[in-house]
Amino acid sequence: MQINYSLMEREAEKRVFRVAKDRGVAVIVNRPFGRGDLFNRVRGKALPDWAVEFDCKSWAQFFLKWIIAHPVVTCAVPATGNPHHMEDDLSGGMGRLPNEQLRQRMVEFVAGL
Repeated sequence: MQINYSLMEREAEKRVFRVAKDRGVAVIVNRPFGRGDLFNRVRGKALPDWAVEFDCKSWAQFFLKWIIAHPVVTCAVPATGNPHHMEDDLSGGMGRLPNEQLRQRMVEFVAGL
């Protein structure tokens, strides 16, 4: 299935993910940046120092790593026509991913901005 899911749009966790897991259905995530709203929220703000714990070097990677670290998510589809953004997005799938404790810390951090 293909759904919208981001740090700002988390309804799928409650309604969809359990069914997908129980039925072995792949989950493809649309709009991982919340139509750009997440970038507006963090504009001018530095990544938290602890983002290095999961090899994160940009906000795009921060948002994507949070998504693909969820055990039900198969992949994320960040739309872009910009080659530099595409390269950065691809790096979001490289290296370490945040564990559940770090994922929760990410939620709290972004909510506090």
